[in-house]
Amino acid sequence: MTSSSTNKLSLWSLTALVVGSMIGAGIFSLPATFGRATGGFGAIIAWCIAGGGMLMLAFVFQTLAQRKPDLDSGVFIYAKEGFGDYLGFASALGFWAGTCIGNVSYFVLIKSTLGAFFPVFGDGNTIPAVLVASVILWAFHILVLRGVKSAATINTIATIAKILPIILFVVVLIFAFKGDVFALNFWGAPQVAANVGDLSHLNDYGYVGHAAAAIAPTVEPESLFSQVRSTMLVTVFVFLGIEGASVYSRYAKERKHVGIATVMGFIGVLCLLVLITMLSYGVMLRPDLAALRQPSMAGVLEAIVGRWGAIFISVGLIVSVLGAYLSWSLLAAEVLFSAAKSKSMPRVFGTENSNAVPSSAVWLTNITIQVFLILTLFSQYAFQLALELTSSLTLIPYLLVGAYGLKLAWSGETYENDKTDHKKDLIIALIATFYSLLMLYAGGMKYLLLSAVIYGPGTLLYIMAKREQHAKVFTPAEMGLFIIVMVAAVVAIYNIATGVITI
Repeated sequence: MTSSSTNKLSLWSLTALVVGSMIGAGIFSLPATFGRATGGFGAIIAWCIAGGGMLMLAFVFQTLAQRKPDLDSGVFIYAKEGFGDYLGFASALGFWAGTCIGNVSYFVLIKSTLGAFFPVFGDGNTIPAVLVASVILWAFHILVLRGVKSAATINTIATIAKILPIILFVVVLIFAFKGDVFALNFWGAPQVAANVGDLSHLNDYGYVGHAAAAIAPTVEPESLFSQVRSTMLVTVFVFLGIEGASVYSRYAKERKHVGIATVMGFIGVLCLLVLITMLSYGVMLRPDLAALRQPSMAGVLEAIVGRWGAIFISVGLIVSVLGAYLSWSLLAAEVLFSAAKSKSMPRVFGTENSNAVPSSAVWLTNITIQVFLILTLFSQYAFQLALELTSSLTLIPYLLVGAYGLKLAWSGETYENDKTDHKKDLIIALIATFYSLLMLYAGGMKYLLLSAVIYGPGTLLYIMAKREQHAKVFTPAEMGLFIIVMVAAVVAIYNIATGVITI
């Protein structure tokens, strides 16, 4: 892509870029994921928090793209510019690792989808599932190394495959929606229907059967705070890609289109996310939603229209996720490549093959994905683990982006001749930073410790890069941070070995 006027992106192209980046595997898992965590009221609160926080983060990306147009090496470059080499490296490593594990979640979801028709694949974490996923992984590896950097046809098919099943799902659920079912689900308390016989009139579609056994009046309900907290990392996962328009801001026909596209795309996707979540509470009881296998959108639609609904959603998901996997696997390699060019990673990852593909970065990315695929064999809830760990890892780079925006606004850098937006940008960056911290807290210590297992040993790449440059590895503050991360990694490994942390 060049910067000539004929290749500039229109407002609608930028908006489509945001929508395409954000809609992936997570949206297909929302009914069961929210059903396990909370009721309708908790879901409303969760989406308000997530929607407001991520919108502020999107505005920070927009502001930085305008005020620091020379920083175009990726999300990590903001952390490096604002907080030094080690945090810049950590941001790159976290974003790359999060992308790799996100790709693992794609494979798990595909195999779980097929598992509904071919039981040998189970929930996507059986040996046959991992073997088939590995074949797909290395087939894509060969394609990428041959120079398949962009495939317009694949992307177009994938986009259609994403949108059509989602629209059909929403339309069907609008007509199937029942107010009394939604009312029972609204507060999220399992004991609201102690007398299962009282629910017999709701069994129009035959989806109360499982709930009859699952609803128990003796179960203590979770607090609303706990319910909302349980959804937070999920909301982060489905919003990944919100920075899409800002990343390509230099190609916009008009700079103001970047902010408009970000907001339009974000609001459009948020509406879909809220509709899928809330409408599901109106057609199935919460225990039934929670019991659905992933992708749970397929189970909800099947309960209403029959088997063809599950097949339709499943086919759309597989095509969609395979297309998304190609894009995100390229993105993962690009992060390593850009970081190497910025001297935050060993220079070997900045090399390209004869097809202008960063081959070393592609190899490390796919080997890492393969390792995590094997690890899913030992996880009871592989998709949920991959989803939440991806969110936790990606939140660190997002937090540093918000903090850099806050630093610029607080110090007044780049605002010397433009005081009009100073206070507004300061408030936006403050909210975005606080939101990122809140999400890390909501995710809990488990995922922070698991993230440390990647950040700690992964620092070896940073040490290698510094030694290549014959530069000092750590400042005193960076050394202190590294020690904290390594201690956290050791604690995490010990807790996994002793069963305190389960995966």
